Amino acid sequence: MYCGRIILRGVVQGVGFRPFVYATAVQFGVRGTVINHGSEVEITACGDRFDEFCETVSQGPKMSIIDVVTVEPLPVGTIIPQNFSILPSADGARTGFIPADIATCDKCLEDILDPKSRYHGYWATSCTDCGPRYSIIHAVPYDRERISMNAYPPCEDCLADYGNPGNRRHHAQTICCAACGPELSLMTGAGILVETQDPIAKTAELLDAGHIVAVRGVGGFHLCCVEEQASRLKQLLGRLHQSLAVMIKPESLSAYVVPLTDVEREMLTGPVHPIMVLDKLEPAAHFDLSELHNLGVMLPYTGLHHLLFERLEHPLLVMTSANASGIPMITETSYVVERMGGTAEFILSHDRKIANRCDDSVVRDGCIIRLSRGLAPLRTAMDLGAAQILGVGPELNANATIYKGGFVVTSPHIGNIRNLPTALYLKETIAKLTDLTGAKPDIIAHDLHPQFFSTKVARELAEDYGAALCPVQHHQAHIASVTTEEVVGIAIDGVGYGSDATIWGGEILTGSPEDGYTRTGHLEQVLMPGGDLAARFPERMLYGILPDDATLELLRSRGWNEAALRILSQQTAQKFNCPATTSMGRALDAVAALLGICCERTYDGEPSMVLEAHAARGTPQPMDVRICAGEGRGDVLMTSELLREGRAMLARGMRKEDVAASVQTALSQGIAELAIRSCNQMGVPKAALSGGVAINRSIRETIFAVLGDAGVPCLINPRYPFGDGCISCGQVVMAGARSKAGKL
Repeated sequence: MYCGRIILRGVVQGVGFRPFVYATAVQFGVRGTVINHGSEVEITACGDRFDEFCETVSQGPKMSIIDVVTVEPLPVGTIIPQNFSILPSADGARTGFIPADIATCDKCLEDILDPKSRYHGYWATSCTDCGPRYSIIHAVPYDRERISMNAYPPCEDCLADYGNPGNRRHHAQTICCAACGPELSLMTGAGILVETQDPIAKTAELLDAGHIVAVRGVGGFHLCCVEEQASRLKQLLGRLHQSLAVMIKPESLSAYVVPLTDVEREMLTGPVHPIMVLDKLEPAAHFDLSELHNLGVMLPYTGLHHLLFERLEHPLLVMTSANASGIPMITETSYVVERMGGTAEFILSHDRKIANRCDDSVVRDGCIIRLSRGLAPLRTAMDLGAAQILGVGPELNANATIYKGGFVVTSPHIGNIRNLPTALYLKETIAKLTDLTGAKPDIIAHDLHPQFFSTKVARELAEDYGAALCPVQHHQAHIASVTTEEVVGIAIDGVGYGSDATIWGGEILTGSPEDGYTRTGHLEQVLMPGGDLAARFPERMLYGILPDDATLELLRSRGWNEAALRILSQQTAQKFNCPATTSMGRALDAVAALLGICCERTYDGEPSMVLEAHAARGTPQPMDVRICAGEGRGDVLMTSELLREGRAMLARGMRKEDVAASVQTALSQGIAELAIRSCNQMGVPKAALSGGVAINRSIRETIFAVLGDAGVPCLINPRYPFGDGCISCGQVVMAGARSKAGKL
């Protein structure tokens, strides 16, 4: 017989680890105890099959992540009980983290739909394998008294299941049923209670009748309606052209989108259940849902959703966040009543507190667009040294990242830090991260731009913690989030503050976080007449790239008056309020303006997304890609010449779709060629790709193909978004490298 102490570190809370250990002990005839110490599990065990027991518990339950397993002899005199038991939790080293919220598992769904189950019809049913986690936790260790479920004392039946080692709800902290758990209520948009015995059935009836309903989910409110009401919802929200995410019955998917790949199906139906951007079966169909060639689709992922669709006649519901773009997810019913009563005609809410708001994650082609519910908090093992580091992220699509003791933890999506509510939410999220990880930052990394709200937050927190500040250039953070190796980085996005105080966005950066990055190539530097106005009105961007009479004549034909044209021309000639940029995103915007397919941006990324939709229906034609030697800043891809050639193609009568495909492809080939030149000149054999423009499938695949033909492997980080959702991680990596090198 062998006795010993086993300590397991990692993501071991909220995943049913202790009941898993208990069941394993029973299986192998082992006696002893298991206790949760913060983010560690400690097992005291004794038995003839100790080695088998140890090997099995080291694998953990399916949602756990085991980093380190330590086995040591028991101290002399340790008393081992005659059976195996689960001890109450105790605080301890916070080396792990709480998992993200998990979609309702198949077994719980069976219970919800089974008339013989005591969980039949109950919307908040969950077990150790599924349900809310991050959205309901207040503090660690993860136990009932430290999560939102503490407000609901379990009934005798739930206590029996909780204490039954043979039940999968054994020690499930979220256990509840209709007799003791959170309750639903239906009310009008004005907050007046609707009397009904079945709020879900009544909500389904209202939706089928054409009403707009705000539904409170795991991490916040969605606005819901049937497809026929999508246009009206867009009008009410002021999102006339922006696509709306939808939730679809699984059996109806094939009527809306092209057949799924195995990878897409696994992601769509797995524990995350994200929004997946999928190509429409008919590109022009369902125009009120999406004017693009694709559609954001998710499956029901909570008991509430499943029950709603069981009663709904329509196969599809619009399921869009109730908050405005870039604003934090709305979690409180009172806010919906006060601010959205003119949009939401009814409100289906529950009384379980949302401790941490969490938007839906978004995925496309296996690549993450938004890191949130189900995917975040995201925890990664990484050695960045002894210092504890906080990265506060960029200005747009921000999140926050903490580094402590060999692990990087990134928060769910926060939003656009251009307004006070989101800046406050950033600080709130950082406070939650530092509390859950027990971190006290020594270094706070932030964007190089001195005027960003996030930079101001960093300064305030640095004073609070007595921490050092570490500014990190935006595109260097992009590449650092991919790898710590020496690479030729391709950073392609909208805008980022460059080290020369101009606006970057089409960059080749060679180096590593440890040694720093050198700018070895970029897109042609062009002007943005009116600054931010050029991002909102892409025709200004077109003139900034092609400031000639032909462009003025094109704008004149589209209704620009002579006074406006004169001001635009003079402003550009004098370079008054015309910041210089190398942005690939702005270059793509200019192509959309050239084609006349998007002349005003009404949501982030719209011109480029509309351009992609047109290019998907076109056939690219060969174009001359000209690369010139820069003035000490590497090679330069001449975007003006590509735009000029695209204009000539239009003049010859080429279809807009073909011109879109041609210029988009040529830009992709050109940026890849810049990277290949840097690989050859700098003697670096690998490339790395990041930046929001890489979400475009055609651009990304073209870059991969050109690099591949040249024998250059290209790295990406599939666990982080291509867009700015990776920046806070990259900031932390850069700060860690500088700290280890003694450069801070």
